[in-house]
Amino acid sequence: MSFDRVLRWALVAVAIAGLAAGIVARAAGRPDLADLAWALGTAPVIAGLAVSIVQDLRQGRLGVDAIALLSMSAALALGQPLAGAVVALMYSGGNVLEEIAVARAEHDLRSLVDRAPRQVHRKSGERIEDVPVEDVAVGEEVLVKAGEIVPVDGVVASAFAAIDESAVTGEPIPVQKTRGSAVLSGSLNAGETFQLTVTAAAGESTYAGIVRMVTAAQTARAPFVRLADRYALIFLPVTLVIAFVAWYISGDVTRSLAVLVAATPCPLILAAPVAFIAGVARAARRGILVKGGRALEALARAHTVLFDKTGTLTVGGARLLSVEVAPGEDPAEVLTLGASLEQASHHVLAKAVVAAALAQGLKLKPPEHVKETMGSGLSGQIDGRHVVAGSREMVLSRAELSPWELRAIRRASWRSALIVFVAVDGRLVGALLLADELRADTPRAIRLLRDAGIARMVMVTGDRAAAAQAIGAALDLDAVLADRVPSDKVEAVRSEQRLHPTIMVGDGINDAPALAVADTGVALGARGASASSEAADVVILTDRLDRVGEAIVIAQRARRIALQSIFVGMGLSLVAMAAAAVGWLDPVPAAIVQEVIDVAVILNALRALNPPLVRGGPRLTAEQGLTLHHDHQALLGDLDRLRHIVDALDDAVPEAAATLIDEAHRLVQSSVVMHEREDEDSVYPKLTEVLRDRHGLSAMSRAHREILHLARLLARIAEDLPSEKVDRYLIRDAQRVIEAIETLVRMHTAQEEDIYEAVAA
Repeated sequence: MSFDRVLRWALVAVAIAGLAAGIVARAAGRPDLADLAWALGTAPVIAGLAVSIVQDLRQGRLGVDAIALLSMSAALALGQPLAGAVVALMYSGGNVLEEIAVARAEHDLRSLVDRAPRQVHRKSGERIEDVPVEDVAVGEEVLVKAGEIVPVDGVVASAFAAIDESAVTGEPIPVQKTRGSAVLSGSLNAGETFQLTVTAAAGESTYAGIVRMVTAAQTARAPFVRLADRYALIFLPVTLVIAFVAWYISGDVTRSLAVLVAATPCPLILAAPVAFIAGVARAARRGILVKGGRALEALARAHTVLFDKTGTLTVGGARLLSVEVAPGEDPAEVLTLGASLEQASHHVLAKAVVAAALAQGLKLKPPEHVKETMGSGLSGQIDGRHVVAGSREMVLSRAELSPWELRAIRRASWRSALIVFVAVDGRLVGALLLADELRADTPRAIRLLRDAGIARMVMVTGDRAAAAQAIGAALDLDAVLADRVPSDKVEAVRSEQRLHPTIMVGDGINDAPALAVADTGVALGARGASASSEAADVVILTDRLDRVGEAIVIAQRARRIALQSIFVGMGLSLVAMAAAAVGWLDPVPAAIVQEVIDVAVILNALRALNPPLVRGGPRLTAEQGLTLHHDHQALLGDLDRLRHIVDALDDAVPEAAATLIDEAHRLVQSSVVMHEREDEDSVYPKLTEVLRDRHGLSAMSRAHREILHLARLLARIAEDLPSEKVDRYLIRDAQRVIEAIETLVRMHTAQEEDIYEAVAA
């Protein structure tokens, strides 16, 4: 226990003892002893406060504590020891109450630090030895017993592990991990004992980084708190003026004393720190680590948000877009061979290929004699055939490209996709196109940000303009900046900062410079020791974009509660001072009234610890939500057909191309256009009744207009087919329009599903 804390508790104990002893003496008919007891209970508090004020003055600070010193000293000098004792108790008790409130607010932050492991069970040959966590090196194996905290970052070396990541990510449901899966330090082993291969030293692990950031969060001071100090400097002379006027008009110095007592202690020095620390703690409960009050206040004032794309708005992984095949080859067979071989690889692309094959119900075969070339691909034997999957240079190094290979490469370029070629016995048979995909929670995250008052949202990415623009249009972002290197991202942040307070959201090392430059840098799903989380002011410990909107809402509420507490507390104090000035409150009742105000202010500031009360309102019924979901399922089947038409147009002869374009036009008119108009005419009016505001629906309606515009373009192409020469330029134009419709409708449908889920009963 620190000396300051011991002193605070000692002073309140002396004040209580002095006040109680004086009351007993007065009841026993000894007013002289009562006055002495009250004076003795007040004097130590005056002395402690005087020392504190001198220390503050040396640092260039002066607050309303000076009023407390004046009121207690004046009470003793004017022969009002009872008033002095009451003020002494109220002041010292207020300090202790503030400490208790801050401790309550910091509980969630301290719990992260307190649970950090100190010992680890290291495996040494056949023996298990307990050693300090700092002694464990990368590559060693440790044992994590049931119910223990994972001490360092690593990968599961056992067949299976059940991990509770709630303390690190805020996700309450344990995650099932298999051999080779990464485990974050600070997680809890919710299953049986398992072995862990260390991948980072204790000081560089996720939890060590989190602990460092928690320490920063506890020590940083918000500018708003310092602003409250400046308010206090205004309040001090106002109090002295009112006290002087009360004495000057009435000629009764006791009224001046009552005014001073009513102004002590002031809510200004209590409300802002408690509210901001409570806000930081509330965010920590949700897996959002805010590095102190300064970052929380910056979040609350944000106007503009810039996003990285890959890994932030998108999953940063890959999904199978299509299977391109050589003439005469079967796409299912190509995917089966590629996925069978990729089973032997731990690469993220390999996992995506295997998952896509299993999703299609394909039976994979065990690969043999597999050899992996890092960064290029792998080869092996499947059913006696030599199969190679990887880059074209690895699969087949000859210079000439066949027409179908050119088509596959062109499609990959259009879709910003990676391409994995598959060869069997030295002959190229197909190619797998894989690309990033939008996060499932991205539409909801954008909607939450709009609801939180974010006026401008910009994507800044190093990806191609075509891919970035498609996502930007689907999410209704205000601007898209593509083909940007890290230095360009920094300049983009600075440009926005010149206009409004700006947040940058990113997830990778390349985002670290922009995160550091922004008013508030938010690292998404980052490891605690990574460059991005060190540069950021806020770290979303769980890999969810919608937590950014939650962080802003929490920050805004904490700031709003702090302001409310300050101004309401000041207002009530001024009312009490006015009552004292006209003689309605004597010094002792004035002190009691002021303490009631202080308690109310602290309790109000602690509201930032808890989520706001949500008023119930109309919701969609389960039947309505199910109907809307089924409509989307039917629409997705038509979108798949549009995707096949786009692919088929690559090598279609003019007559076949005209037929495919006409089919796409009829499908768009009968399915897509009808669906969007039905949404606009009947579904959205129902949603208007259950949504808090119409901003989200306005954005969705703009997407409807863009889809209908593209449908009209396709209709014009289809109507001109009989009179136009069907050449490669017309086919290319039709392809791009059809693909734009398919991409936009697919993303728009995902957004609608998210809204339906949010408003369903």
